[in-house]
Amino acid sequence: MAAVANLRIDQGASFSSDVTVTNSDGNAVDLAGYTAEARLAKSYGASSNVSFTVSIAADTATGVITLSLNDTQTGALDAPSRYVYDVYITQTSSSTVTRVIEGVITVNPKV
Repeated sequence: MAAVANLRIDQGASFSSDVTVTNSDGNAVDLAGYTAEARLAKSYGASSNVSFTVSIAADTATGVITLSLNDTQTGALDAPSRYVYDVYITQTSSSTVTRVIEGVITVNPKV
């Protein structure tokens, strides 16, 4: 089961957040040999979504994944509004895909 982490985004501003992938014991997952992706949408099953720019920390043993959106991407989000998101990792050797983090994103409106 994926961990839950709720996020806040300011509409029209650059966004970046580090999330840590942990196992059932609470220890960081070593992400060596993995790729990651993350998307947000207005609702689960929505036909359109936005992809985050995703990077895995150079020290893969920390389990840290950075999610980013630029100001143009956040400017296109409805606000005030709520979105859902999830983060998947793929083990490159086996192509096994695992949803590791999910949650709600609250978008704060710009002036």
